Amino acid sequence: MVLRIAAADLRRVFLHLQGLSDPPARRVGPGELCDLVDRLGFVQVDSINTVTRAHHQILFSRNQTYRENGLTRLLERDRALFENWTHDAAVIPSSAWPYWRHRFERQRERLKARWTNWQGGDFHDEIDRVRDHIVENGPSRGRDFDGERERKEPGWWNWQPGKTALEYLWRTGEIAVTARENFAKIYDLAERVIPREHFSREVSHADFVDWACREALARLGVATPGEIAAFYDLVKPEEAKAWCAARVGDTVLPVEVDFGRDMPRRAGFARPDIEALVAEAPEPPARVRTLSPFDPVLRDRKRAERLFGFSYRIEVFVPAPKRTYGYYVYPMLEKDRLIGRIDMICRRAEGELLVTAFWPERGIRLGEGRLARLEAELARMARFTGMDRVRLADGWRRDPAG
Repeated sequence: MVLRIAAADLRRVFLHLQGLSDPPARRVGPGELCDLVDRLGFVQVDSINTVTRAHHQILFSRNQTYRENGLTRLLERDRALFENWTHDAAVIPSSAWPYWRHRFERQRERLKARWTNWQGGDFHDEIDRVRDHIVENGPSRGRDFDGERERKEPGWWNWQPGKTALEYLWRTGEIAVTARENFAKIYDLAERVIPREHFSREVSHADFVDWACREALARLGVATPGEIAAFYDLVKPEEAKAWCAARVGDTVLPVEVDFGRDMPRRAGFARPDIEALVAEAPEPPARVRTLSPFDPVLRDRKRAERLFGFSYRIEVFVPAPKRTYGYYVYPMLEKDRLIGRIDMICRRAEGELLVTAFWPERGIRLGEGRLARLEAELARMARFTGMDRVRLADGWRRDPAG
């Protein structure tokens, strides 16, 4: 018989696997922080800094003792992490570098063809020029190659040839991010950045597919082949489907998730210890927590909507008059429920965290206890971002979302 799992149990297991059921005030050192990134699989990096950048928010939401310099140390000094690409830019445990080699190989011809067509026929020469410069001069950045060219508005569509060549060499593993300065990437040869024991190691294609699928399922608990493939964006959906079929009864268990709410059950595959996880996974803490829009719990928007009943999209690229909520609105988690979304910004010159709006989900009341928990989280966010106070704008309490 196929094992049936209730959505409420899967939510609890998923939040536990994603580090959101741990005591949020337990102090973490460099080793524990590295373990946390490894537990998540990767942490997405994003430049938007209305309150704090996504990678810092993801880690802070799991542990309120986290500070930004902890991640910098692991990346730039200890080299326990590296930056590259999953479905987007991310920090990844350096031990995963041998598996990323397979992604680099897949990207090499695809990106060269696409970006040569975009940048022009001399793009191959530009790649050689940038590579040779880094070999001879060491750590380099975009302005080292395009400083004399006409400045354009920021955005990937306006990348200069040197910047595009850097991105190509980075995404194909020839160079790596060695540091950041004012969030701008500084690159060096990958062999000078990635620890030798990881850089020199190679794995077969079969071992690569097995690792990518197994590690994705370990962090999702239960997933479809498509969700497994999308987790790291390393393997193709058909590879994940074949892996699941070959591992039934060994590495995976066929299951059905019962979502209730008049939704059909959904077939998938689970870790072999899923029944023990359902029995033992703890309840998440009661405190309210701010999640990044790029949090791994929310990254797969359709899965999050099925699992949490929470529909979310980021409106950064939506023209302001057409936004439903705001430019960069944070989901708010309480126990295992996403209770609303909040629009806030650090006004750094004034030293205040300004909350412009909070939209509760339908059925969520801001009673005395929940309001106190929300205010406590806002106070934590203010301290983390170095703000002196929280200010609630007039009319900040809005009608329920949806």
